[in-house]
Amino acid sequence: MAYKISDKCTACGKCKPACPVEAIVETEDKKIKIDSDACVGCGVCADECPSEAIADL
Repeated sequence: MAYKISDKCTACGKCKPACPVEAIVETEDKKIKIDSDACVGCGVCADECPSEAIADL
């Protein structure tokens, strides 16, 4: 199950290095996005998010 980032995201980037499969990327407009095809649903990113902006779909 893939995870999704909500509008509560502040783009701090703390989730990005935590992802074991590098499914988290920064978009051209400096937002953080999770590639749902690459996400393995481990939840590590959600644990690292200080604004609780990441949840499973």
